[in-house]
Parts: sequence; C-alpha cells; structure tokens
Amino acid sequence: MTPLEAVAVFAAGVGAGGINVVVGSGSLITFPTLLAVGLPPVVANVSNNIGMVPGGVTGVLGYRPELTGQRSRLLRLGVASVIGSLIGAVLLLRLPETVFKFIVPVLIGAACVLVVVQPKLNGWLAGRRTHPHGGPWLWLTVLGAGIYGGYFGAAQGVVLIGLLGIFLDEELQRINAAKNFLSLLVNLTAAILFSLVTQVDWLAALLVALGTGVGGFVGARLGRRLPAPVLRAVIVCIGVVAIAKLLT
Repeated sequence: MTPLEAVAVFAAGVGAGGINVVVGSGSLITFPTLLAVGLPPVVANVSNNIGMVPGGVTGVLGYRPELTGQRSRLLRLGVASVIGSLIGAVLLLRLPETVFKFIVPVLIGAACVLVVVQPKLNGWLAGRRTHPHGGPWLWLTVLGAGIYGGYFGAAQGVVLIGLLGIFLDEELQRINAAKNFLSLLVNLTAAILFSLVTQVDWLAALLVALGTGVGGFVGARLGRRLPAPVLRAVIVCIGVVAIAKLLT
C-alpha cells in the first residue's frame, strides 16, 4: 500500500466512523476503498470489520446520556446481536457472497420505509405494545440483523434503527444510541472471530480503525444535536444510497 493509498483508507475510515454513529452504512465508504487499493474482497471485508470497532466504541461513549436506563434491554438484545454476528461471520467464511445479493437491498429498503412511517406507526402501536424490551419478535429480528452484520454489515445501522423504532416506544436519539451499542457488539464479535481464523490485512485494519475512531467521536457530537426529523431524513437518504450502491 502506497502512502497516498494509506491516506485514502484513513480518510475513508473517518467518514465511515461519522456516518456509522449517526446512521450506519459507513462500510459503503471503506469497503470499496479497500478494494480499490488492491485487497481481495473477503480480506477487505474482514479487515474493514475489524477497523470498525474503535469507531463503535467512540460512538457508544459519545451517546452515553441516551443509553441511560436501557441497560436491561441492551443486555437482552445484545445476546441476540452476539449470536447473530457469530452465525453471520461463519457464513462469510463458508458461503459465496452472492447468497445475500438480492435480499440485502430489500432489507435496507424495508428499514427505510419503517423509519419514515415510524411516528404514525408508533401512535397506532402505543396502546398495543406489551413488552418494554420489544418482546420475542424484536429479539429474533435483532438476531437476524446480527447475522447480516456479521456477514457484511453495510447499512446494518439502518436496519437496526428501523426494527428498534417499530418495537420500542422511545425517541429516535435513544434508539440511535441503542443501535450504536448493538452494532458495536456485532462488529466486535465478528472481529474477534476473523482475527483468529482468517487472513487479515492488519495495516488496512489499523488505518480504518484510526479513522473510524476519529469519525465516531465527531459523529457522536454532531448526531446528538440533530432534531429527530432531520436525523430521520439523513437515515433514509443514506439508506437509499446504500441500496443504489449494492445494486450496481
């Protein structure tokens, strides 16, 4: 990797870290960048996953006020995220990438729709929710999001926000904080497994890690100040871009 390529990977990491904290989909910046500098697809995906962990840590720390009171919920859902991530990481190592070629854009599109209709849907569901943690259906869907995140992960944040917003009676910023925590668990779990059993380009992973660490810190400071309608619009726009990139 040349010095110019290293700078490009670091810069992509900064952008991805900020986007991940506010919405998700940061891998749509870093993954193509790693491919562009010559990494094979699976090595790029694995190295990118490992590099996302520091950005997740700084994002979670930046959203600590919004995480207050969510401990028991996140412990419950965190189990689903960890199990799902392990399943997805194993699938990445065993299955061809084309397995999720068609379903991923559909999942992201559905998540964007859920984010848009969430305010009205929340009003309709207000008297019908029976479980403060979302119940078994949320646990199962978070498990599914974890499988996707462990396998590839781009736009898993959009999917998680859509799911959490439907099943939980919470404001969007608190949902975003929960999303950041669950995404971190997914990335960390997969990163540990990948580092033990498969090839990693550690220079690329380090550059992405340094970039996402910086981007996650900045993204948390900016994201927490966005009004809910603006944040909702950003989520949908990035989700649409994610679908477009995955279909090309």
